[in-house]
Amino acid sequence: MAATASPVAGGMSGKPRTSPKSVKFLFGGLAGMGATVFVQPLDLVKNRMQLSGEGAKTREYKTSFHALTSILKAEGLKGIYTGLSAGLLRQATYTTTRLGIYTVLFERLTGADGTPPGFLLKALIGMTAGATGAFVGTPAEVALIRMTADGRLPADQRRGYRNVFNALIRIAREEGVPTLWRGCIPTMARAVVVNAAQLASYSQSKQFLLDSGYFSDNILCHFCASMISGLVTTAASMPVDIVKTRIQNMRMIDGKPEYKNGLDVLVKVVRYEGFFSLWKGFTPYYARLGPHTVLTFIFLEQMNKAYKRLFLSG
Repeated sequence: MAATASPVAGGMSGKPRTSPKSVKFLFGGLAGMGATVFVQPLDLVKNRMQLSGEGAKTREYKTSFHALTSILKAEGLKGIYTGLSAGLLRQATYTTTRLGIYTVLFERLTGADGTPPGFLLKALIGMTAGATGAFVGTPAEVALIRMTADGRLPADQRRGYRNVFNALIRIAREEGVPTLWRGCIPTMARAVVVNAAQLASYSQSKQFLLDSGYFSDNILCHFCASMISGLVTTAASMPVDIVKTRIQNMRMIDGKPEYKNGLDVLVKVVRYEGFFSLWKGFTPYYARLGPHTVLTFIFLEQMNKAYKRLFLSG
């Protein structure tokens, strides 16, 4: 009977209508890929600096600016975008999974009256989403690290991957499929740290800014929350990131890997390069992570708003 029609059928349930899960996953990946196009040169500089001076206290690059100018001089403008295809695939896999799962869990754990989850629950959601996304995205991550590192090697030692798909095929054929997941554990550990800091601090910062009364839910608010989130993430995750970078780029020497595990990387970096080398590449790391965080969330917020306006309004 018309008089007893369900409010759910009419789109009048307790919670507001939201986009389908598939759209959340799609928007997450597109937002990350859009951000990567802008920050790929910074990612390359960060990786080069983390690998510079490996096993010794002398560094190839004195500063981030020195690294950037050296790469431009030796490899040209095209050289600073080396590995872009791998960076895009990483976002299509890692970020799609990470933001998609985070958004779904966040909405499910939001109260019927719109009360958001508490800070600790946000952190747990972020860590779960990050670890899952990292596992899915590890093959692209391995390809990215190797492609961005190639230019620093002598010509006869370069791997020479043409693009990310060529890299994945060759790694699987030449070193075995498990190599595609080399460094999976530190990659997932890094993702847990990054996402606990990034996603939870973004949500918390945005909520704090809105509650302050000085901000409305617009791009300025998203920008400020993202910058705070990026700063927290950078401070927390650099030592884990250098472990991931070193393991994924390592070669076999006389049939043995350069590093046994993540702990071995940490010990060798501290012993041969100094304790503060764990934060090697701090400037390009934040210079990449900050804008990438900002751009990813801005793109994501704008796509979500556009979808709601076009398909969910009324």
